[in-house]
Amino acid sequence: MRRAIDAHLKTMRLFPPLSSFSSSSPSSSSSSPLFSVRTFLTLAQPRSVSNSVSKTLIFHSIATPSYTSSSSSSSIPSLRSHRLGPAIGLFAVRCVSTASPESSLDWNEPVSCSEVGDGSKGSVDKDDKPNIPVRAYFFSTSVDLRSLVEQNRLNFIPPTSRMTNYVVFKFGELTKSDNALGPSLSGSDCCYMVVFQYGSIVLFNVREHEIDGYLKIVEKHASGLLPEMRKDEYEVREKPDLDTWMEGGLDYIMLQHLNTDGIRTIGSVLGQSIALDYYVRQVDGMVAEFTDINREMETTGKFKMKRKKLFQLVGKANSNLADVILKLGLFERSDIAWKDAKYAQIWEYLRDEFELTQRFASLDFKLKFVEHNIRFLQEILQNRKSDFLEWLIIALIGAEIMLSLYDILHRSALASL
Repeated sequence: MRRAIDAHLKTMRLFPPLSSFSSSSPSSSSSSPLFSVRTFLTLAQPRSVSNSVSKTLIFHSIATPSYTSSSSSSSIPSLRSHRLGPAIGLFAVRCVSTASPESSLDWNEPVSCSEVGDGSKGSVDKDDKPNIPVRAYFFSTSVDLRSLVEQNRLNFIPPTSRMTNYVVFKFGELTKSDNALGPSLSGSDCCYMVVFQYGSIVLFNVREHEIDGYLKIVEKHASGLLPEMRKDEYEVREKPDLDTWMEGGLDYIMLQHLNTDGIRTIGSVLGQSIALDYYVRQVDGMVAEFTDINREMETTGKFKMKRKKLFQLVGKANSNLADVILKLGLFERSDIAWKDAKYAQIWEYLRDEFELTQRFASLDFKLKFVEHNIRFLQEILQNRKSDFLEWLIIALIGAEIMLSLYDILHRSALASL
């Protein structure tokens, strides 16, 4: 089949003979120069025939001029569709070239299947609305929300639920929209900032060069600043004609409309995710430290950790677990998700997308490993203390025996005198 197509392409004519042009368009024959072109088409290195394979077409043309000397060249910006024959059908060719008489034209341009069709204009379904970038940051362990709201009261959006561990700020105005869903955040200069008490910040529709300015607003009211800031990125797309309320994708979520409740729901999951990533890394550090201790005990047979250091690790492990459960509220369902099934769908999808449950299970497993090692090392330290007390008791008993012997010998010496 491939050889037959190749042979047919080699022998066919790209353009009809001169008589067909003159018969089909007599009015144009008098005004435009006429010439006939015999063109041979060759597929460069044909290997397979597929609907999505791009081939390189090499045109070798021999032009026989039949025009006056005034028209020395002809520019062909685009050739849309020409009928080649009943077996070939219609196809579109786009090129920019200058044809000169008695010259050869070599054209090496990939021709994709999107350019081959019946000559009709196809429609492309494309969403003209720009995407909404969402960025989550974690650079402190606590934020004073009350003082933050007092200094930015003009931009503060009152809460719609009983959740008190975060606040939402709005900067700028939304773009008016003709649809019934309300103003759109896509393509507008408006942006939102969601700040959580445990240190997470989620920015919606904030430009790259403006991020530092918004982070500095929160930094003034933050405590427990971290040496390294954690960052995560996501994307929200608005499509009013979407068949369902939401649709998930790779690193993005598509909604019919993004409003304040949607921002609160998405921000809560992203804030928990970036904070959980920090605590997971903290626990990973403790696991690595205990791994080094166990390896040292394996090689030397000695345990050199001090009691104070061990107690510090115990406190760190317990505080991390308490922060994840209590501060982050990892197992607390959003009030907005409780009230509206649409936002419950978003909440559940994002939790599954960011694998919050699986990541917490991994964190809990690592904490159990740390707890097991702490308990083992505590027993070692307790045995050390018990051994020390036992030797101390033995030394006291021996000292008492020595004193008794001295007293006996002293009294016997006095009696002999």
